[in-house]
Amino acid sequence: MTGVAAALAKQRALASGLGTNEQALKYRGQDFEALRSECLESGKLFTDICFPAIASSLGFNELGPGSSKVQGVQWKRPTDLCSDPLFISGGATRTDICQGALGDCWLLAAIASLTLNEQILSRVVPHNQSFQEGYAGIFHFQFWQFGEWVEVVIDDRLPTKNGELVFVHSKEGNEFWSALMEKAYAKLNGSYEALSGGATTEGFEDFTGGIAEWYELQKAPPNLFKIIQKALKTGSLLGCSIDITSAAETEAVTFQKLVKGHAYSVTAAEEVSYRGSPEKLIRIRNPWGEVEWTGKWSDNSAEWNSVDPDVRDQLIKRCDDGEFWMSFTDFLRNYSRLEICNLTPDTLASDKYKKWSQTKFDGAWRRGSTAGGCRNYPNTFWMNPQYMIKLDEADDDPDDDEEGCTFIVGLIQKNRRAQRKMGEDMQTIGFAIYEVPAQLSGQTNTHLSRDFFVKTKAADRSDTFINLREVLNRFRLPPGEYIIVPSTFEPNKTGEFCLRVFSEKNAEAQIVDDEPEANIEVVDTDAIDANFERLFQQLAGEDKEISAFELCNILKRVISKRPDIKSDGFSLETCRSIIDLLDTDGSGKLGIKEFYILWSKIQKYQKIYKNIDVDRSGTMNAYEMRKALEEAGFKLNRSLHQLVIARFADEELNIDFDNFVRCLIRLECMFKVFRKLDTDGSGVLPLDLLTWLSFTIM
Repeated sequence: MTGVAAALAKQRALASGLGTNEQALKYRGQDFEALRSECLESGKLFTDICFPAIASSLGFNELGPGSSKVQGVQWKRPTDLCSDPLFISGGATRTDICQGALGDCWLLAAIASLTLNEQILSRVVPHNQSFQEGYAGIFHFQFWQFGEWVEVVIDDRLPTKNGELVFVHSKEGNEFWSALMEKAYAKLNGSYEALSGGATTEGFEDFTGGIAEWYELQKAPPNLFKIIQKALKTGSLLGCSIDITSAAETEAVTFQKLVKGHAYSVTAAEEVSYRGSPEKLIRIRNPWGEVEWTGKWSDNSAEWNSVDPDVRDQLIKRCDDGEFWMSFTDFLRNYSRLEICNLTPDTLASDKYKKWSQTKFDGAWRRGSTAGGCRNYPNTFWMNPQYMIKLDEADDDPDDDEEGCTFIVGLIQKNRRAQRKMGEDMQTIGFAIYEVPAQLSGQTNTHLSRDFFVKTKAADRSDTFINLREVLNRFRLPPGEYIIVPSTFEPNKTGEFCLRVFSEKNAEAQIVDDEPEANIEVVDTDAIDANFERLFQQLAGEDKEISAFELCNILKRVISKRPDIKSDGFSLETCRSIIDLLDTDGSGKLGIKEFYILWSKIQKYQKIYKNIDVDRSGTMNAYEMRKALEEAGFKLNRSLHQLVIARFADEELNIDFDNFVRCLIRLECMFKVFRKLDTDGSGVLPLDLLTWLSFTIM
């Protein structure tokens, strides 16, 4: 219950604007300005109790407390390491980022790309931080985390060995913004070691809030050049690199002056007329500011002599500035990978860029309720969360013969990096996309059933199911309505996720889920016959009423006669729930009419339970529970199904008959209470504390 309340409170906070870059959430509740003021007033440097200078902050395995790699590590402030420490000197540049003894080159490549855009960098590295004015040993940074911006506060104690920084450091030695930023990111993820291994796209996204795709250039799609041109028009960050086969090749220079294992930026893509034929060219920047490509279309190559002089003068500057042109063919042949970080509209201040339309959903896979696995598991796949996207407007592509809508789907599993130290790893995730048939158009209040997915072929899907933080693909489909189903590869794998859709044109999107409702059958008590009256008198005894204790014994005897239904008998709690629902005179016991209603319900519940138990196991599994509830007259949304399974299923995700009845009785009771209190039929109850406690205690 407290988890539900916390989720609702968070939704309201986000709706009010919290979580944007301008109003970042305070990580661990730490407020930078308040903490710095306290330190300045007390004259003491900040000490961060949430990420202390101890061995566990370094790591949990190779950098764990007992590892030889952390022996001799001392945490020191920059003021202890040099006489004139600077936060940023002469602007943030690539040379501020030298890798230390941590396998986070993916992160450093993303930070290096970030330094090329001062406006985007300032969203991550707030201004007005220094070791001089207002220095109190405290710094702060902002990162995007699964749809929300988070402000992370740190102290400036950094891991050192022999007076040198162990991890990221600047080439100059007295500039510390990159080392402090790495520490803040390590804190967010639980430890420095949690940053080991990853993809540059992950850093791109956490530093921009964008959605980052990547392409293996040996398998480049035929329309990649157009994708690059569109990305540049939308202000995206584009990076490329050449793979290395060993550590010895790191930053090795080829004979045509390309650097291996090095992050380049793509800054332009143009098509020129060359000897009467179109030639695709791409412009690339080496952040070093020197060491340029010397092959075809380089600054001084002969190819430029065959291009219109006005075009040539517009495109090239003949100087060793690290920026150069090359043919798109040579680009595909020489480079290994291209990464594109498509930015959110709020990131781009300039109106010259076209902007993506974006939608984000937060969801979860829960054992037994919403973790249905991939399409290989048809009996449970339909239980996964479902999301509808409505694509009304086609792309502005006059060259394309077929009308289509371009969109990118990114599925991120949350918080898995931070959970590494608990032994958790990435789940294997992916998604499928289905076109909604005309007869189901607009029905977002109905969770699509097993039959739909068994009979309907996917319109498209993620390229693969893989154990990475994010699975992402670009699609182009005809206008229409589509259902996106994110899932783990196998059923019953628990995790939280964030699903994002970036579309070239505006696209309507929303959750597809059932609206809670109950069709409660009214039992006709006028049908009580003489045989039932005699039975009741035998069971009830002299007081002619049945208590919870008596009911417990009666139901145990009834169920013991049913070999097709496994049960260890009804608990006293279940029997009390039954009496709470059916006791109309407040006696705390059941009279003959009340017992007749119960008897009718039990018979109905037994029939449903047996029909749903298709494998004749005598029990019902969690996935069968959803269909059983519907047959009993209840339709619940996915969050309520999660609560039902958490409350009534056992460790093996089985629901015995006792818990099945208790669940149905509880649901009927809650629906009846709500309807009784909802006198105006508005669907909203104004509750005082006493009323709230009265029916939640039941």
